[in-house]
Amino acid sequence: MLSSFLLAAVALIPGVFSAPAETLPQLGDFLHGDTGNRIEARQGGYYWSSWSEGGGTFRCNNGAGGSYSVNWQSSGGSSGFVCGKGWQPGGNRAVTYSGEYAPVGPSYLAVYGWTTNPLIEYYIMDAHGDLLPNEPWTSKGNFTFEEGTYEIYTSTRVNKPSIIGTTTFQQYWSVRTEQRVGGTITTGKHFDAWANVGLRLGGHNYMILATEGYTSGSTTSNGTSSLTVA
Repeated sequence: MLSSFLLAAVALIPGVFSAPAETLPQLGDFLHGDTGNRIEARQGGYYWSSWSEGGGTFRCNNGAGGSYSVNWQSSGGSSGFVCGKGWQPGGNRAVTYSGEYAPVGPSYLAVYGWTTNPLIEYYIMDAHGDLLPNEPWTSKGNFTFEEGTYEIYTSTRVNKPSIIGTTTFQQYWSVRTEQRVGGTITTGKHFDAWANVGLRLGGHNYMILATEGYTSGSTTSNGTSSLTVA
């Protein structure tokens, strides 16, 4: 997916750890070009990550506390963004969130994260626009618990950017069968369900409640979201 981070630049903003939300640099204030751009920060006890590549308009706004908002329009070619708030490191956590999410075209609302050893990029998806992944998905069944029913998929990224550089790695997906915006995602339940079908995670890197929008083939994406995570 376009959401594989760290395509080119990583910027840790000087002074960002103590700056109030209204003074934090926003993604729209930075470059948009042919290479990827990423902003990382810690603010109000949360980890903030914002990334984009290609043309288009992507405005990811880092709000107070656990809140953020996005307004986006992708363009042709390799165009997309991912941003959100969460934790570094991630792991087993009850992620409670609320807000609004209104996508058109390829887009996801998900708990999104990475592990290392093995290197895994994962999504726990509660809502989406068009499901148009750039790699084929392999079904691993489904599971149901008190938070809902989710389909499990895997996919493979070959020689693509990752948090450790360009390499080949697996993606794990939980996709909720009845979409929702708001509620609780208990990540450990998904990690256990994945393990039950042989999908092993490694040591946790960051994990965020993410909004993603991207172009798939000739299908562009646009929309808005405004979310708060706890």
